[in-house]
Amino acid sequence: MPDFLETGPSGASWTLLCGHGAGGGMETPFMTEMVGLLGERDVRVLRFEVGYMAAARAGGKRRPPPKAETLTAEYRAAVFAARETAAPARLAIGGKSMGGRVASLVADELLADGAVNALVCLGYPFHPPGMPEKTRTAHLAALRCPAVFVQGERDPFGSRSEAQGYALASAIGLAWMGDGDHDFGPRGASGFTRKGNLAAAADATAAFLANLG
Repeated sequence: MPDFLETGPSGASWTLLCGHGAGGGMETPFMTEMVGLLGERDVRVLRFEVGYMAAARAGGKRRPPPKAETLTAEYRAAVFAARETAAPARLAIGGKSMGGRVASLVADELLADGAVNALVCLGYPFHPPGMPEKTRTAHLAALRCPAVFVQGERDPFGSRSEAQGYALASAIGLAWMGDGDHDFGPRGASGFTRKGNLAAAADATAAFLANLG
C-alpha cells in the first residue's frame, strides 16, 4: 500500500488521487501549492509515489523513470487503497504530467468497474519536448471517463496550438492557463502570473468535479 499524503477537508464530496511527474515526487513546489489550493476549494487530495520515486526518497539510488505503461499496475493498486480511505466520497484519479498520463491509461477500465468517477490531468505530456511527432494521444481519442486536462498554453510537452490538431474524445475538457509552461508559469511580460494561473487551475479542477455532481 502506498504512503498517502492527505490534504484538504476529510468530509469533501470528492477525493483526487494524485500521482507525481516523472522527475519530481509528491512534494514538489507545484504539487504542494496545487493541493493546497484544491483543499481551499473543498477537494480532498491523496498524493502518492510509485516505487522508483519512493525508493529514491528512502535513500536509494535515483533512477530514470520507467515507461508510463509499466506503472499502470501500481496506479491501480493505489486506486483500491485510496478507495479504502475515500468512502463515501467520489474518487477522481490523475496527477501531474506522467502521473496524469498513467491515470489516463487505466481510467476507462476503472470507470467501468465503478472504482473511479473522473480523471484530472495537470499538464498532460502530449509529446516529449522537442518531439511533437511522438504523440501520446492514441488512447485519448476514445476515452469515456469524464476528464479535464489543465494545461499551460505554451507547454513544451504540447502547446495549445498543437493540441488543436489532436483527436481527443468529447469526454475530455481542456482548461488553458494563460502563457503557462509545464508548471503553468507565464513569462514576465505576458500579463499573467504564476499565482494567478495556479489559482485558475485549481478553479478549473474544482468546477469540473462540482459539475459532475
